[in-house]
Amino acid sequence: MLFKNHLLILLSSISIGLFGQAVKTFVFVGTYTNGQPDKGIYVYSLNSRNGKLKKVFSCQGITNPSYITLSPNGDFLYACTETKMPINGSVSAFRIDTARGVLTFLNKQSSHGENPVYVSCSANNEHLVVANYTEGNIAVLKTNSDGSLNPASQIVPFHGGGPNANRQDKAHIHAAVFSPDFRYVFCPDLGSDRIRVFQCASNDTQTLKPMTDKDYRASPGSGPRHFTFHPNGAFAYCIEELSGTVSAFDYHNGHLDTIQRVFAYSKKQDEYNSADIHVSPDGLFLYASNRWDQENTLAIFAIDQVTGKLTLIGHQSTLGDHPRNFAIDVQGDFLLVANQVTNNIVVFRRNKQTGLLSKIRQEIKVPSPSCVQIRTYGN
Repeated sequence: MLFKNHLLILLSSISIGLFGQAVKTFVFVGTYTNGQPDKGIYVYSLNSRNGKLKKVFSCQGITNPSYITLSPNGDFLYACTETKMPINGSVSAFRIDTARGVLTFLNKQSSHGENPVYVSCSANNEHLVVANYTEGNIAVLKTNSDGSLNPASQIVPFHGGGPNANRQDKAHIHAAVFSPDFRYVFCPDLGSDRIRVFQCASNDTQTLKPMTDKDYRASPGSGPRHFTFHPNGAFAYCIEELSGTVSAFDYHNGHLDTIQRVFAYSKKQDEYNSADIHVSPDGLFLYASNRWDQENTLAIFAIDQVTGKLTLIGHQSTLGDHPRNFAIDVQGDFLLVANQVTNNIVVFRRNKQTGLLSKIRQEIKVPSPSCVQIRTYGN
């Protein structure tokens, strides 16, 4: 009996994190709602042992949340809303009940552009940067202490285009990513084949300062889309939507130096539609999602820890159509992919030694999933 009591105490201490809160992992899913207010954001609990998902909440009255992000402290969720509509989109703010996964709507503000597709938070959550794809601009919105949003304090328009007349008629900003030290913001411009660089300023009149001398000019027609950093902060990677290619960079103090471009699809095609890109938490592997009628896969690359160069080691079917977005949990055990057209989220278990993926039995049906984010609380 004494041994049993000690065992119960030990197990309890393992499952309880900071401030007595049980360790819980939540999965937040944004979805397209056909332009009508609906259950736009879903929340699931993720079983850290077997990868199974259990729905705990759905948020009503949200229109087309194309992208969602969490504040660095995990207390707030911000969503690009009213996207893919012939009006200016918006950014919506929610408070997260970190014990139950329940969202409480705080407020929303105009994104000052059509089709907002990406939003990021500063280190201290004092401001957000939102990328408006169709409008071709970015906007900065300052937050209040309760997580709610003020109207945009800075709007930066862009101009230019590329050789692909159908997709590069003008600037199309597809992401806004903070550097690991939060001193810079990188904005891939699919329309103009550039990664635009900004320095984070401290004054109130201009939060982001353009650093045009640091802008990266991508290959013509490549269409830079999403961008991510290696955990060591010395390398960065960009998925190019129109060329089906991943570019690898040395990174230092806001400056990108190309070290490699590598094809991400399994075979050549007439057109490409690459989407999302992430590095595993241990920094050993990189994953990139490919979309098209003939290929819906995750490309898996090993990362050289000295040079940052990539070696393709395989492709994994996403078991659905149009993998717009995916995420890896903080422990690196599971990868969840959102297949937009087939309305499903597939959970893969990661082999941490090989980087390869294997599907768990469960599959979640969600209408038009556009984005997935994972957060563990209490550890």
